[in-house]
Amino acid sequence: MSDSEDDRPLIKAKSDSTISKSTDKAMDNDLPTSNGAVKPGISLAMGPVDDMDIDKPTTNGATKRKTSMPNGKSYKDASDSEEDDVPLQKRRKTKPASDSEDDDVPLVKKQQQPPRATAAQMGEDSEDDDVPLGQKLQQEKAKIEKKAEKEAQVLRKEEKSTQAKKLAKKVDSDDDDDKPLVKKKTPAKKEVNGTTSAKKQIKEESDDDVPLRKKAPAKKAKKGESDDEDDVPLKKKATPKKVKKEDASPAKGKSKVKKSEKTEDDADAEAEEEEYRWWEDPAKGDGTIKWTTLEHNGVVFPPEYEPLPKHVQMMYEGVPVSMHPDAEEIAHAFGSMLNSAHNVENPTFQKNFFNDFKDMLDKTGHAKDKDGNKVKIVKFDKCDFKPIFNYTDAEREKKKALSAAEKKQIKAEKDEKEAPFMHCMWDGRKQKVGNFRVEPPGLFRGRGEHPKTGKFKKRVLPEQITINIGKEATVPKPPEGHKWKEVKHDQEGTWLAMWQENINNAYKYVMLAANSDIKGQSDYKKFEKARELKKHIDRIRKDYKKELKSETMAERQRATAVYLIDQFALRAGNEKGEDEADTVGCCSLKMEHVTLRPPDTVIFDFLGKDSIRFYDEVQVDPQVFKNLKLFKRAPKVDGDEIFDRLTTSGLNKHLSNYMTGLTAKVFRTYNASWTMSNLLKEMKNDAGKPIIEKVKDYNDANRKVAILCNHKRTVAATHATQMEKMEDKINGLRYQQYRIRQMMLGLEPKLKKKKGEEFFALPDGLDNDWVKEHQAALVEEQRQKIKKKFEKDNEKRVAEGEKEMKAKELEERMSVADELEAKFKEERKTKKIEPEGKGPTVEKYEENIKKLDQRIATLNTQSEDRENNKEVALGTSKINYIDPRLTVVFSKKFDVPIERFFSKTLREKFDWAIKSVDEDWEF
Repeated sequence: MSDSEDDRPLIKAKSDSTISKSTDKAMDNDLPTSNGAVKPGISLAMGPVDDMDIDKPTTNGATKRKTSMPNGKSYKDASDSEEDDVPLQKRRKTKPASDSEDDDVPLVKKQQQPPRATAAQMGEDSEDDDVPLGQKLQQEKAKIEKKAEKEAQVLRKEEKSTQAKKLAKKVDSDDDDDKPLVKKKTPAKKEVNGTTSAKKQIKEESDDDVPLRKKAPAKKAKKGESDDEDDVPLKKKATPKKVKKEDASPAKGKSKVKKSEKTEDDADAEAEEEEYRWWEDPAKGDGTIKWTTLEHNGVVFPPEYEPLPKHVQMMYEGVPVSMHPDAEEIAHAFGSMLNSAHNVENPTFQKNFFNDFKDMLDKTGHAKDKDGNKVKIVKFDKCDFKPIFNYTDAEREKKKALSAAEKKQIKAEKDEKEAPFMHCMWDGRKQKVGNFRVEPPGLFRGRGEHPKTGKFKKRVLPEQITINIGKEATVPKPPEGHKWKEVKHDQEGTWLAMWQENINNAYKYVMLAANSDIKGQSDYKKFEKARELKKHIDRIRKDYKKELKSETMAERQRATAVYLIDQFALRAGNEKGEDEADTVGCCSLKMEHVTLRPPDTVIFDFLGKDSIRFYDEVQVDPQVFKNLKLFKRAPKVDGDEIFDRLTTSGLNKHLSNYMTGLTAKVFRTYNASWTMSNLLKEMKNDAGKPIIEKVKDYNDANRKVAILCNHKRTVAATHATQMEKMEDKINGLRYQQYRIRQMMLGLEPKLKKKKGEEFFALPDGLDNDWVKEHQAALVEEQRQKIKKKFEKDNEKRVAEGEKEMKAKELEERMSVADELEAKFKEERKTKKIEPEGKGPTVEKYEENIKKLDQRIATLNTQSEDRENNKEVALGTSKINYIDPRLTVVFSKKFDVPIERFFSKTLREKFDWAIKSVDEDWEF
């Protein structure tokens, strides 16, 4: 330890409890002039951030990636996630920031600066507007915040009016208890959420706050009158409403089918499970008891470790060594992932792995050479895991080489074995279990720069697992020779099984799947809480803007923190233990995490959630800049906290004074949903617009939300390649058009004079070399198609008990590709393209060119969309922060299939949103 470190005081420097007027005034000299209004903050940079500030979907302790087992087998996660549900790129390892003594010098000098948000990404035209994008973003944000302020005032006014009516109603009811309740219809007024249905308005005003179970039943419709859903109460009984998936009511004018006359289809319809629309019963789930009856079959354990063949051994100092299976399992885990340089070349990963490996060798008697002599393994760099990798890699390739039929059979066998564990009975309803597999042993990877990466995750035994199940249910049997740690009947818990892992001593839970009622209710409550924040956001912002100038340090720090959380979606942050990753949030920011660049730019650089680096350059209100400068004053040094008079719990307690259950994270959901809601209102429905352009309109709005709410990501490593492929596709279509035009000349040579030489010339950017290369690619593509079709046909024949076709058949089929190759060669030689197709005419060719124009336009739109989205985490906003009901509203209002926005997995997750709103719903 250096002398300077020895002399450093143990007690960290702390800000004064109050701010003197002289100090406050002295710091105003450096501030830019302001009109007094607090400016909304904007982000100037578009990366390199990925997933730091997003709420990850719960994985019940399992990572989203496929876990590679030590024996080379894949142990897939329970739910088959699709592309839309997984991170768009792998995390990038970053070097720690160098220490800086000057506040005005960025923390990372050598770090390539992230790209700026562009006008195109905001849907702005940068060519004819001299207003800087930063100013545009501030104006956009200010406009949205102004709308939010007005909305909040209207909502509170309506709420007071509703409460007054309820009170008046109660007084009338007490005065005349014996009189029958008559529901009077009041004149229709515009609802707070902007809907125009008079019946909905009446219902909103009269009984919105009355529990659904206590509402008076609606009058039965007279014969011949149509039933209006708005007038029918959602609940007539105390039990939750259940609706059949198909309407079984008889059509008008037809008599009801007698029991004896029921058709087979009727029986099937009745047998179909009734759908439980829990979102129409919001009171459900508010209590502490989450279930009454619960039955399930426990968990699935990973297969036991299979030792490597005797000829496959790790080398130590060039000598093959054998070891106990428990030690070999750890070596195998490392050796099998040598292709993952990001992990195995990480010094922390190597150190943690080798420590656990040596500990196991010490326990099991060390390694032995071929003669049985003890070999003590003491140095990592003398170990050679290549033989293990070569073997496991060959096994992986064998698995890939299996035919489709063999892979299908293996999957069917696995599914059959796991079928009993995939569902449980929750209060008599069949629910899908999210992750019923116990995590296999392996090397812990962690996210970002986790200090424990590389440590060995031990095998979880039944003796470590606690089962949660109903008292009357049959307890699942543990594996032979084992017993459960404990069996509980915790009706307040939504977990089915739990255990404690050895890396972070965290508890892992087996929960229901994302599309289950319980998980859906959790999402529903999250977004409803964000909607509730609408009523209070103006007061919160007004108060924190006022407290930004408070003389009390604690109040000024709290106001500054709320500003940063509201404007930049920072997490609040929690205290960390010594053995945990040094991750921080707003309240726990330290001196070295924040750099100030006058006049109003703040640079954040720290490890956030999951040890993912958060780097952002933001433009803040001058008063906020001044406050941060004040909080960073000497004698504070690196390691000292900036918000030293504020805690996360204290901040959340303060926020709960405005609204029950309000915490810092609700702001992210509210800001994203409110912004999206406003952008959707501004959109006009153009029935003639192609679906692809409507999807782009949605993505443009989503991108604005992501930029304004600071949901950013690093540009994917594959982005450039993807853009090149898309450009190749477009050029391929342009070349097709060129060939068709040449065919037109073959039919009518006079067209060259009529349409001009330029019309028939090779498109810009394409030359003879490109044509030759493109033609070769087309021929190769044709060969691959023929080969795949041949293999598929052979598999089908084998499955049906027929003989495989011989190689000669493949050769004959390949003649098509050979002819294509010869034709292209002849075209290049003669520079002439003969007309093709049945009954070719100029008119037909012109029609084909128009169709290709449409395809090119579509690809250009997709290309532009992808380019604009490369630095913006659209999935982050869409899945975690934008109320899914807004996406459903867009889908229904603009007649775009919901499949264009939600993958199958997300459609199941947000089933409640898809079924609960129409196009008039508003956030």
